[in-house]
Amino acid sequence: EQLLRASLLVEYPWDRYRETARRLGERLAPARVLRPPAPFGLDSSRRWLLAIGAAGAPAIHSGARALGIWTQAAGPDCAAGGNLLANDGVPAAMVAAFGAAAGPLGDRLIAAMRAGVAAGGEAGPVHSAGMLIVAREAWPYADLRCDWIDDGCPIEAIARAWEVYAPQAGAYVTRALNPVDAPSYGVPGDE
Repeated sequence: EQLLRASLLVEYPWDRYRETARRLGERLAPARVLRPPAPFGLDSSRRWLLAIGAAGAPAIHSGARALGIWTQAAGPDCAAGGNLLANDGVPAAMVAAFGAAAGPLGDRLIAAMRAGVAAGGEAGPVHSAGMLIVAREAWPYADLRCDWIDDGCPIEAIARAWEVYAPQAGAYVTRALNPVDAPSYGVPGDE
């Protein structure tokens, strides 16, 4: 199974994300981490947060001023939600796909994102996507983004990046922790 201590989908700054992830990693239940007032003094009326931690069921917070169609769904080790959705079945389709998928966490997350698009996705065109996986270290295990695409699907761009990165991810962690033990990549300067 993919290494996962805590995962959090956020719409707030990285320093606050790191603090929330730290609290989840300390085995605080997600509901306790996200309980009102909103974490770290954020305006909770315009925020939506989903948290999955090492202990307890997933927690979801949606502010009263979330835009458009907002809905959410949770399952074992997963949660999905969004605003400005094409319909209220999108998160449930994502949770079902995540639960049915096999393999590393990144594969399961991509399956969930693809299912969300297949279920209708956003009310408008989808131009961006991202996948952030937090593991044992203080930095993300994977942080893949497609910030804007006019033609094509950003989720497929993330899937292609994951396909290339996933087999190398463990070696990158080794290189960061102990470069002597890391494999050579055969690039200039790394002979």
